[in-house]
Amino acid sequence: MLKSSYYIVNGITLYRLLAAPFLVYLIINHRLDLFKWMLALSFFTDAIDGFLARKYKVTSIAGARLDSIGDDLTVLVAMIGIILTKPEFIRQEIYLFLILLVLFLFQVTLAFVRYGKMTNFHTYTAKIAAILQGIFLLLFYFFDPPVYPLFYIAIGVTAIELVEGIILVLILPVWEVNVKGLYWVLKRKRMDGY
Repeated sequence: MLKSSYYIVNGITLYRLLAAPFLVYLIINHRLDLFKWMLALSFFTDAIDGFLARKYKVTSIAGARLDSIGDDLTVLVAMIGIILTKPEFIRQEIYLFLILLVLFLFQVTLAFVRYGKMTNFHTYTAKIAAILQGIFLLLFYFFDPPVYPLFYIAIGVTAIELVEGIILVLILPVWEVNVKGLYWVLKRKRMDGY
């Protein structure tokens, strides 16, 4: 592992953490023109930091945690933007958002009870959900009306990812990072004779 690669990858992740408050400032001050481009940059850095971390073998638990926080902040900022710019969209789809919120809160609560901290599974399903969310959220700010088929697909995959996370918390006795998914955990348990 090259020390410079470690700093570059974590620096890219850190950008998302530092950009989040500035993005909120932009949207509150009705600077949608700059907000949407900086949000696009945040989603782009999310896509490349994981790739670079694997390529240069600079993965770490701290890096995975920072990445998860950066991901969550980026999505949260994008959602704040939707609430402030198009509240009618939120009102129209409130039940779907509430279902995801309940699943997310249940998973987080379960993880804190079981492990004393949030999960960092980074499953394949979570990565697919993040890509779909990112694409939808970006298109939301660049096109009008929203791309509803993509929205419903992103909601469905996100719900599946949250349910998978809940099941993983229930079956994994100790906290793990970078779990491929439920299939691989069950396969590993079967091979280990559980």
